[in-house]
Amino acid sequence: MADVHDVFAHLRSEVEPTYRLVLGAFTAARRRFVMHLRPSDVADAARAAGAVPPEPDALVRALNQLCEWGNLRSHPDTSRVTSPEDFYRARYLYQLTPAGEAAERALAVFDEALGRRGSLQSVALTDIAAHLRSLGQLAALDGSASGEPDPARVHLALMGLADRFRALAENAEAFMGSLQRTVELQDVDVEAFVAYKGRLIDYLERFIGDLLTTGAEIAGLVEALDGEPIARLVELAVEREAADLAPDVLAGLSGAEQQPLHPEDATSRREHQLDLLRAGWQERWDGVRGWFLSQSGRPSQAATLRSQARSAVPSLLAVVATLNERRQGRSDRAADFRALAVAFAHAEDDAALHRLWHASFGMSSVRHLSVDSDTLDQRRDAPVPPTTAWRDAPPLQVSAQLRRTGSWERRGKPSAVVDRGLQRRHLAERVAEEAAQARLARGQLLSDGPRRLAELPELARPSFQLLLALLGTALAAARPGGGRIEVSTGDGSLVVELEPVPDGGWVTITTEDGALTGPDHELWVRDALAPRELVSAAPAAGTTAGEPR
Repeated sequence: MADVHDVFAHLRSEVEPTYRLVLGAFTAARRRFVMHLRPSDVADAARAAGAVPPEPDALVRALNQLCEWGNLRSHPDTSRVTSPEDFYRARYLYQLTPAGEAAERALAVFDEALGRRGSLQSVALTDIAAHLRSLGQLAALDGSASGEPDPARVHLALMGLADRFRALAENAEAFMGSLQRTVELQDVDVEAFVAYKGRLIDYLERFIGDLLTTGAEIAGLVEALDGEPIARLVELAVEREAADLAPDVLAGLSGAEQQPLHPEDATSRREHQLDLLRAGWQERWDGVRGWFLSQSGRPSQAATLRSQARSAVPSLLAVVATLNERRQGRSDRAADFRALAVAFAHAEDDAALHRLWHASFGMSSVRHLSVDSDTLDQRRDAPVPPTTAWRDAPPLQVSAQLRRTGSWERRGKPSAVVDRGLQRRHLAERVAEEAAQARLARGQLLSDGPRRLAELPELARPSFQLLLALLGTALAAARPGGGRIEVSTGDGSLVVELEPVPDGGWVTITTEDGALTGPDHELWVRDALAPRELVSAAPAAGTTAGEPR
């Protein structure tokens, strides 16, 4: 016999959609009060739902597997036998088992709970107050001249109260959860959220007002019924429900052990069932009382819900303020440094770079300290690493006259001026060479529109290194699912657009250091200061695609 939990085994199968399609057909048939289905009926139901049914053999295998798991039960089908061959061929009718039906209901409840947004039901508060007033009137009849209350009316009023209260509690919990997720939203359309915020705040304020007025009335009705009145009404409802209990005379035994229960045992078992019914109704009433009546040291659920709804209003306003600040384009430190990097990249010469440096950071050389040749020789013989702490470094000898007069002049022959011209020329040549290589690399990669990687010419080493850096920057910003990528380089001087080529195959880029192979993409590298439309519409005068502008 299959384990009762095997009814969920089809959810872990590789062909889970097929099993869900078959069980969906049986669930829909059960709603139409159809108990048995043939394989052809399952296929017709799948086609009616807009799905493609599996092949007949695959459908029969799925039905038999579901029977092994306990979701379905099969019976021989002899109603359509028209020949001896049909009689000897295996033909079955299938129906949901109790375990399979329970599993389908559980999955439906699970899907409904995941998609529920909930609501704050002011109408439910009114209905709960009406049921409580009805129960109060029925409780007043007990022992009065009008006679005993009608058990049927009491039972219906209690069931209506329990159903409306359960709906109110579940929807309120789901709504507050979805409201919290809304407050925590980061990436959202500003205009849509502002419009939604206005309607939501009106909705919360209306429910808070109803909860204050109707909730106070409900609390008074609950307090008046609590204790002996509700206990008598619950007893009437329990007695009415007990009339539908089936007599338990076999004590759950099987086979030859089945024997009638002793009358005393049957009475004891029935009393136990009545106690379970009383405990269930008392638990529901305790939930209603705890929702609307505060206990010692613990506020009621209604008060907690009202507090959460009130706190949600300023939280929504704070989200709107944050979105407005983001929309106004307030700059941050990262944006400032990117703008500064672009300015450094487009400086005309070294003098402009120095002016920009001093204007940006306000740092100048330290002119109030001086180092003589003896100190330089000492540092040359015993160098001090730059990471040495100030307190651990060798002291700098300062003349006592500097402390007395504030100025110091070294007597004797002045130090010879060291000629740094050779080193400066060497540095200038290296800077010029690197700048030329950078211009060459940019010239080979810049273009007036997208071009495929397969169309790139053979790249020199600097161009290939720049291409690798640009591809790494773009691919690091890729999102799941692919699509076009547009990013700026770290210094903000270039904009890279990268988009996969559908069915583009693989491409090989030849370089001085070897070949790079990968999937083909459309690459567009353009100057960040040039608008995209102008670059794609008309190239700069005297330039062509692939040359620096």
